[in-house]
Amino acid sequence: MHPTIAVIGLGYVGFPLAVEFGKLYPTLGFDIDQGRIAELQRGFDRTQEVSEAQLAASVSLRFSSQKDDLKGCNTFIVTVPTPIDHFKKPDLSPLLKASEMIGRVLKKGDVVIYESTVYPGCTEEDCVPVLEKYSGLVFNQEFFCGYSPERINPGDKVNTLTKIKKVTSGSTPEVAEQVDALYRSIIQAGTHKASSIKVAEASKAIENAQRDVNISFVNELALIFDRMGIDTTEVLEAAGTKWNFLNFKPGLVGGHCIGVDPYYLLHKSESLGYYPQVILSGRRVNDNMGIFVANKLVKLMIQKGKKIGGARTLMLGITFKENCPDIRNSRVVDIYKELIDFGMEVDVYDPWANAEEVQKEHGISLLTSLGEAYDAIVLTVAHGEFLELPFAKLKAKDGIIFDIKSVLDKSLVDARL
Repeated sequence: MHPTIAVIGLGYVGFPLAVEFGKLYPTLGFDIDQGRIAELQRGFDRTQEVSEAQLAASVSLRFSSQKDDLKGCNTFIVTVPTPIDHFKKPDLSPLLKASEMIGRVLKKGDVVIYESTVYPGCTEEDCVPVLEKYSGLVFNQEFFCGYSPERINPGDKVNTLTKIKKVTSGSTPEVAEQVDALYRSIIQAGTHKASSIKVAEASKAIENAQRDVNISFVNELALIFDRMGIDTTEVLEAAGTKWNFLNFKPGLVGGHCIGVDPYYLLHKSESLGYYPQVILSGRRVNDNMGIFVANKLVKLMIQKGKKIGGARTLMLGITFKENCPDIRNSRVVDIYKELIDFGMEVDVYDPWANAEEVQKEHGISLLTSLGEAYDAIVLTVAHGEFLELPFAKLKAKDGIIFDIKSVLDKSLVDARL
């Protein structure tokens, strides 16, 4: 079967994927956000993941928000968000709505491939019944499924889509090979064909859970060493001289993956009667780091005789990682809310973030230019631009600089993680 591809969801994951497939196959980039489609049609990518030259090279790619345009496709790739709700439970509504939409246009012989991060079993137990219901077709007889977890690293211009090995899988051995061949055609780094869809789903879930636990360990060390009056960065640098020491750094754990995916694994394991200890404890530590930073800052200000209520505070960065406009699940907001609760006046500056998105998502108005004489400055994100700022001019006399990314010269700062 010659693939005619539809990529459903054109965010950080779907858009680069659609661009690569569009270089080789007829590809439809589909998104229900008409504004996003209009931007892409005129060559503007707000995620900054794809250059104009890369987009121009995708000669067989077109964009649409019209569901009828999906009817001409035979291979559907789902890259919609899989967030968690306020109770830390998986929110499958975008995934199930996408499955319903595909089900209404599904034909005999079509293949549906999911890339969204889910818990093991989700594709076959949650998505397939929706596809069957709305298509009237029988799974693994009249239509088939695959799962190939996304491994996009937002903002990374070195480890891009085609340079990261891709795990693939299919609902039958024949479809598994078909899915693997499809991805092999665009992924320079090669593919790894998993033995089943569940194995592929689980591989993605543990990738981020492992990283989450490793970061929680060094975050806990930072909490311990803070009480001891020891610089955590110096401890990690010393320990890092051993060849097999894992080089993780303390910090805020946000974004669409690491701070979210462990809850999917947790949800599934609890439904089977097992209550994970390590994964859950890691999440608790990481979720509380913003509060620790805010409280540590306030203590430092009190020690310098600073009045907390009304103190002018500058937070540098609101995206979830450096040199990237992605604000999804940014834990920087935890620090902001805590400082506001202390009665401080908090300015947030981030030249990478989209001001409209930040206002809509968090109700925070970003600065367009920096002020001066701040009582406290918190470097929350290590954007390249921040490393060159005139900190001596930005802070007031006896002002506090808290570098939670440990990227500034130690002599310049009052505290760091």
